[in-house]
Amino acid sequence: MTADPTNTASIFGIWRHSLARLHGWFVEKRSAGRKFFYLRAFAAFFAINLGCYWWALLTAYPGNIMSYKWDEFFLMGFPVSLMGATFDCFSLIVTLFIVRQALVTDSNIRYVAFLSVDLVIAILAGLWVLFAFVASGWVVSLVLQRPETFSSRTVLYEGRFWSAFQDPFAPQNLRNIYFGVIMGGSALLPTLFHIYLAGRAVLRWMLFKAVPALR
Repeated sequence: MTADPTNTASIFGIWRHSLARLHGWFVEKRSAGRKFFYLRAFAAFFAINLGCYWWALLTAYPGNIMSYKWDEFFLMGFPVSLMGATFDCFSLIVTLFIVRQALVTDSNIRYVAFLSVDLVIAILAGLWVLFAFVASGWVVSLVLQRPETFSSRTVLYEGRFWSAFQDPFAPQNLRNIYFGVIMGGSALLPTLFHIYLAGRAVLRWMLFKAVPALR
């Protein structure tokens, strides 16, 4: 299925136009502050991840911050956010590349296929979150002189993952899933933007059809 990128009267045309404007804005910002763009992006992603960590902790496990391990939960937010920001910056670079490739293709199928790569990134982000908590918990245990082996941390989080997979509606598993979704929220932003722009394109196309004067 081929497409005319200049046709803004079709669903894909409207979608492409909106995505091109968003991509152009990012490119403009990157060009205006080339030396510090990714440094600022890293700082923004670090703040987002830290905010997500505290939101998830206080809403899912408020009692942890008042427990005897409060210092462990406090310190874990920093390496987790650091690793999350690193992944998000890498994700941003990949996303900008695939968006650029999607915009120059004249096939709607290839256009959607390129953008679907962000779904793979979102899945990888979930696995990265698990690794981040394993590694961060292990490092913090050493700092606080409560040494744990890396393998024991891995077994702990693997157990939680498989438990949530097998019985997602158990109260404890629901809290763990909620925590993971919040922590992976920043990595889901590209996919959510694609869905938003696609939905917006459908609504605008329907509006154009319903109100001929807007064409």
